[in-house]
Amino acid sequence: MTWNFLTAEEIAVALRAGEVTSAELTDDAITRIERDDQAVNAVCVPDFDRARAAAREADRARARGEDLPLLGIPVTVKESYNIAGLPTTWGMPQHRDHLPAEDAVQVSRLKAAGAVVLGKTNVPLGLQDIQSFNEIYGTTNNPWDHGRTSGGSSGGSAAALASGFGALSIGSDIAGSLRTPAHFCGVYAHKPTVGLASDRGMVFPTTPALPFGPDLAVVGPMARSARDLALLLDVMAGPDPLTSGVAYDLRLPPARHERLEDFRVLVLDEHPLLPTGSAVRAGVGRVADALADGGARVERHSPLLPDLAEAGELYTQVLVSGSVARFPVEAYEQLRDRAAGLGADDRSLDAARLRAMVFSHRDWIAVNSRREPHRHDWRQFFAGFDAVVCPITPTPAFPHDHHPDPMARRIDIDGVEVPYFDQLVWAGLATLPGLPSTAVPAGRSPEGLPVGVQIIGPMFEDRTPLRLAELLEQRIGGFQAPV
Repeated sequence: MTWNFLTAEEIAVALRAGEVTSAELTDDAITRIERDDQAVNAVCVPDFDRARAAAREADRARARGEDLPLLGIPVTVKESYNIAGLPTTWGMPQHRDHLPAEDAVQVSRLKAAGAVVLGKTNVPLGLQDIQSFNEIYGTTNNPWDHGRTSGGSSGGSAAALASGFGALSIGSDIAGSLRTPAHFCGVYAHKPTVGLASDRGMVFPTTPALPFGPDLAVVGPMARSARDLALLLDVMAGPDPLTSGVAYDLRLPPARHERLEDFRVLVLDEHPLLPTGSAVRAGVGRVADALADGGARVERHSPLLPDLAEAGELYTQVLVSGSVARFPVEAYEQLRDRAAGLGADDRSLDAARLRAMVFSHRDWIAVNSRREPHRHDWRQFFAGFDAVVCPITPTPAFPHDHHPDPMARRIDIDGVEVPYFDQLVWAGLATLPGLPSTAVPAGRSPEGLPVGVQIIGPMFEDRTPLRLAELLEQRIGGFQAPV
């Protein structure tokens, strides 16, 4: 029997029944990586010797009667997480020799839950791209089409899952970095409510691992089923013991509903700031039809919905103003000169990005002050709805594009070219207010590429979109191995 594409839940059942050992699972996963990953390039930092040792210890623990949530299950970890003894580079050549001395909080939680860490997965340079390639580790290809990207910045993790390299992975998300790779590779991911899971140790190379993460950013689970997402989120959730003063014990509220017919869902497939490609619209439509056929109340419009154009511009400004903070002074001066040349009537997202790159503190305060009213609009929305279903990006996975100036890249949306980073506005819909969002497979494009959608839920009600994802999986199917 091949174990590579089973869910973590299925593997756990087999381990408890004695049908397989962790050592056998781990050897099987390593064999598959060594055989197939040359073409995909997902696992950039293997840790096979320690994985085999951890698997043997997991088997001994089980023989002693121990039973942990992930005991003996092979997993991978995004390269940007610190793991003691392995490089954490964020794909940056100047940090290729950086070896952290201790594990990130989430790596510690994985190990405490009994997981066997196979290694680390590839990322873009500085985690700042929608593709995963860098000078140190090269390019991660989409398992469905090696000429296309696996997404970013958790692209290596999504490609590893789709290729059968471990049952679970952990990534991070500030601009769709969990959800976009899941959408491109046909797997599941969950962006938790902001602050739900500690990100200490998922940190820029050489930076002290302190409990202070980037604005908007979260860490979260990736898997091949919705139930596995919930399983892994339970391991990850909880505050940092350094800031809470106690061991974490966070109990999220249950899902609002258990039955599909009780859900109230708003479905969106159009955005005022960019077109949505036909393949993604079809995926959203398949989900909408499944919801309606299952008895859910499905709406296409609501006056309660916050203004999407305003949300897109605000998200762009908050995201970009923070992401350029490490730019050298010379680059900042060049950006300031370019921003000064913009026309006052240029309201494009490209212009919003450029202006935000050179925000003064006064500018940033003015934009930041608009966030809480926007979050409150979502609170009012979720008094009338349980979830929003919408795109993650406007297209399936696109061909590799490594143009050195990302601002010069373009995305083809059914023959219409749009600026490369405009595609982030859908991901930003959940990120700006800090809402949970679950990425789920929603079929295939006419070219056979995976198409996913996201299910956005109310703040700190992560179990609501996760439950809806599980119910959808039962109706329309979920992960399929690449063909």
